[in-house]
Amino acid sequence: MRPLPSPFIIFVLLSHYTVYATRHSFHTHDYYVLEHNPSVGPSLSEVSRTLGVQVVERAGELDNFWVVRVPKQHSSTSLSRRNNGDDRVLTTFDALHHPPSTRDPNSHTARRIADSVKHLSRQELRQRVKRAPPPIRPGNDNSKHPLAQAVIDKLGIHDPQFPRQWHLVNEQYPEHMMNVSMLWEMGITGHGVVTALVDDGLDYESDDLAANFWGPGSHDYNDHEDLPRPKLFDDHHGTRCAGQIGAVKNNVCGVGIAYDSKIAGLRILSGPISDIDEAAALNHNYQNTSIYSCSWGPPDDGKSMESPAYLIQRAILNGIQRGRDGKGSVFVFASGNGAAFGDQCNFDGYTNSIYSITVAAIDYKGLHPIYSEACAANLVVAYSSGSGNHIVTTDKGKAECATTHGGTSAAAPNAAGVLALALSVRPDLTWRDLQHLIVRTAEVINPDDPDWEKTAAGRPFSYKYGYGRLNGYEFVTAAQKWQVVKPQTWVELPAVQIGGGTSSLIGEMSGGLPIVPGGITSTITVTKEDLEQNNFDSLEHITVRVWISHDRRGDVEVEVTSPNGVKSILAARRRIDANKDGFPGWRFMSVKHWDEDPRGIWTIRVSDIAANNHTGHFLGWQLSLFGSTIDASIAREYELSLFEKVLPSVPSVNGPPSEHPSTTTKAHPKPTDHLPGNHGEAEGEADKPAFDNGHPADNAEQPPSSSATASGTMVPTADEGWFSDMSALVSNQKWVFGAATIVIVFGLIAGIFLCRRAARRRRAKDHYSALPGDDLALGTMSRSSHAPRSKELYDAFGEQGDEDDVDESTHLRGGPVAEGGLGFHEGFLDDEDPNTPRTAPTPAYRDEPEKRQALARGGATSPGGSGSGSGSGDGDGGDGDGDGSWEHASQTR
Repeated sequence: MRPLPSPFIIFVLLSHYTVYATRHSFHTHDYYVLEHNPSVGPSLSEVSRTLGVQVVERAGELDNFWVVRVPKQHSSTSLSRRNNGDDRVLTTFDALHHPPSTRDPNSHTARRIADSVKHLSRQELRQRVKRAPPPIRPGNDNSKHPLAQAVIDKLGIHDPQFPRQWHLVNEQYPEHMMNVSMLWEMGITGHGVVTALVDDGLDYESDDLAANFWGPGSHDYNDHEDLPRPKLFDDHHGTRCAGQIGAVKNNVCGVGIAYDSKIAGLRILSGPISDIDEAAALNHNYQNTSIYSCSWGPPDDGKSMESPAYLIQRAILNGIQRGRDGKGSVFVFASGNGAAFGDQCNFDGYTNSIYSITVAAIDYKGLHPIYSEACAANLVVAYSSGSGNHIVTTDKGKAECATTHGGTSAAAPNAAGVLALALSVRPDLTWRDLQHLIVRTAEVINPDDPDWEKTAAGRPFSYKYGYGRLNGYEFVTAAQKWQVVKPQTWVELPAVQIGGGTSSLIGEMSGGLPIVPGGITSTITVTKEDLEQNNFDSLEHITVRVWISHDRRGDVEVEVTSPNGVKSILAARRRIDANKDGFPGWRFMSVKHWDEDPRGIWTIRVSDIAANNHTGHFLGWQLSLFGSTIDASIAREYELSLFEKVLPSVPSVNGPPSEHPSTTTKAHPKPTDHLPGNHGEAEGEADKPAFDNGHPADNAEQPPSSSATASGTMVPTADEGWFSDMSALVSNQKWVFGAATIVIVFGLIAGIFLCRRAARRRRAKDHYSALPGDDLALGTMSRSSHAPRSKELYDAFGEQGDEDDVDESTHLRGGPVAEGGLGFHEGFLDDEDPNTPRTAPTPAYRDEPEKRQALARGGATSPGGSGSGSGSGDGDGGDGDGDGSWEHASQTR
């Protein structure tokens, strides 16, 4: 029988699952993403029937990922159900992991179905943030452009705005431009490369873009249409970014850096979007599309911390491993515009990904603009707005131009344009080759800026500038001669658990060691064997996952130091971040250790500013190294973990059955809410370190840090002792005055108490006669009448039932008296077995008149009692084991 063609088989399978239209209606249905493992046994159809869901479609380009849905329950309790986790599908899935009885014949089937689902999460719409500038007045223009005119004459450029495109030809500061005109003269103009603008649409009907528009690589994921037409009044961001890369050389506006390349539009920023659609966008047409330019992310407000959901991470990894026939999709991300708010790009899971080329900004003078975020994940800088100038590019409309574009939104597509030029001459370069080329060809600017530091490989690195500015000519000509690197490998060291710290699947943390002044340090050792066993040759990226609980996240500072003494600031203080969730397995990244020998001791230091008595605990960390293989023939592919919040070890693929990862996210405001209004006018700087705590001079005077080793031990510094919070207490005047008031009030109460006690004693002495000490047998005395008074004040504040129960001769409270033994607390300084039976106590002595008279005559006061004149009181109601007002304190080291 002739085999059926594979497309026909796929059609039959999909029709069997009743595939629905790709336009999702979140008003009528709840949507989920299901990762199915067909090798376990149950089919997707069986799984969907058991869960009560309908299969909608495959999730983008991801194998075995499916979009499923159920009708939404319209009721007043829907929102509360969602907030309380009362979800029909997830509840059913959880029940499959917990059958009512293992003897139930259906329990085995239920468990097999549960095991065949590797991941299940409900989808929530969310709004991504454009990193765009607000509309403001354009900068000053120069009437004469001699340098630009020379390029115009040589290349026949007729675009009227080209003389104002200073990022292409800078008349005032010729050393500061993208430096691509010489490449144009060499015929390198981006031919054959497709760059997709993942943004708010692209005006493909613009006269400046129409000739280079690539329809097959475009889609509208907001309205689920084929073409990414910008529809909203502020849908111009993607068009402007596209003009920077692929504006045609004609007579409209200006030209793009790769003006013969193709540009596509993937519209996702014009409204809330699900993880399903975002993941599909990042893999759209990924065999033909080389570069995805992304000028967006979580809010740049100095208090947000968000990473891509699991599904989106899978899409990015899928693009890296399979895009461009295995050479990898190239993801370019803007570093962020939140520097004025104290934001840092290592708090953004898109920009601190090893798969991203993270691009920060410099202005036309080469200065660091007030908005451009710094972090150890910054790889390079490109030109954008600041110091009185903006980026001139294409705008939405038939022949419209934009003159106020800027922010890191504009820096990223400028870099993407240069990468397109390089790929047009070397299409065989992998995503990692491009990163290697950036590290090796980026140029130092402002060499006197204190933010520059030497890496172990001898290269200058800056948290503000990365490895320097992207020089188009140097980058592309180096790419022409570059030898492709070997495949990627990695070393993932075991997680270090500190102070018994734990974290659940959903990031609920407990335990750990308190963060004392000076911080806590912990070490991990990388050995030669670690590298050889993982086929590891040379280092590129490092990532550090941390588990830190803190009631004010912005106070936490994290740094890691390599065996060669190179320090990466992973998190500096964020003044307005008051979040109380801490860092439940958050992954930081640094490119500062590129080409460094990783063997030896790596040290992490976690500290905080100890302000306003906010406290935290360090629970654990994990170090991972990424680099090139020794033997390319045994390279392996990286696999994502489903349980990145779990500490210290990652469970099996199916994981604990009681909890499931969630992709619940939140909607974000427009990006213009976070970019300073003077982003194109304010003067930049080149004389400040990125982080106050990152400058060597600032660290020199810090107290010596405490130490937590991999075993989780911790020793306080000599000047801290074990009351590490006292420094924070004393530093706050409100606490000082409050403590002083409490001490004064306490002293007054104690004084009154002692005065009343002394008066009672004087009255009591009037009722007693002197005892003839020589007539008393020594053996009948429970204590010397001259017992020391050192504990009197201590016992004065102990809990007691009645003042009359205190013996007046010894100033100690009475306790049971064993017959023939000592009175009071017999052997109270000895370590007694609490389970040892005691003899019955004698009746308690009471200060009564008839007993006082008997005592004066030397007679017994009660049957079976001693005639010592010092009986046993009932103390504080205890059994004489020393638990009354005595406290046994111990320190744990």
